Amino acid sequence: MLDTFRSDHGGSLSDEQVLFYDAEGYLIVPGVLDDADLEPARAAMKRKVDIIARRLVADGLVPDPMADRPFERRLADLFADLTDADFLVFGRGWRDRDPGYYELMANPVILDAVESLIGPEIFSNPVYNTRPKVPRVAAGVVPWHQDKSYWPDANANPVISVWIPFVDSTLENGCLHVMPRTHRQRVKSWHKESYSGTGFLEIDAEHLPANRQPIPLIADKGDLILFNDRCVHMSTPNNSDEVRWSLDVRYQPTDQDPMPEHGAGFLARSRLFPERVATREDWLAGRPERVPV
Repeated sequence: MLDTFRSDHGGSLSDEQVLFYDAEGYLIVPGVLDDADLEPARAAMKRKVDIIARRLVADGLVPDPMADRPFERRLADLFADLTDADFLVFGRGWRDRDPGYYELMANPVILDAVESLIGPEIFSNPVYNTRPKVPRVAAGVVPWHQDKSYWPDANANPVISVWIPFVDSTLENGCLHVMPRTHRQRVKSWHKESYSGTGFLEIDAEHLPANRQPIPLIADKGDLILFNDRCVHMSTPNNSDEVRWSLDVRYQPTDQDPMPEHGAGFLARSRLFPERVATREDWLAGRPERVPV
């Protein structure tokens, strides 16, 4: 855990931003990604929606694939008259090994921000998720939890979660909420919830004090939200008519547990061994480092 301020930090964050992150356990970095940065992953999301639409048509659940609908609405319109169970056939989040996701995870703007927190030897954790929060689908509501609960035995600390909105994230469409300063506490006991159909991990009720004052993290498309994997957080229902699209990715120092049981991560940045940094082709093949030519 990061207990002291690192005045000699590199990367792109200011001293004030690093101090805030260290104290509170989270940070919003505004307006650092533009449409060109987001487009590769957005294209991957569109490809997934195409697959889902064709499946729904083939199964007779919708009359047409609604290909003319805009990105922000298409998935919501496809599931407007369907059930939570119909949606969960495709999973509560997606982790497809699509090249568009590598392009975003390896984006230097994101790595520059992460470098300020953990240094220049950066491993991209295998746990990343595309989150389509569809209106009125229970799977979109995520209970209070710590990401660390999903890898309690992993020797990896810190793991930095980077949450990337692809549309503006608001109170109406179900933005993230955090409990600041919980990243400095021990990992809390948890259970698998049973009300959403997804089996999310939820911290036990005794860890939620009655006078808690969670902070909603309202963020615009192109912002980054960074938080420690011990930071307690959740997200609320989507009460809008559009999908709240987001992608959460994670980074950690290279000398920590790469968590192979969760999949294949990759070496995203290294000042010491730049020749080992994984290419897109390495990542697509499940290799954590570049294959020598």
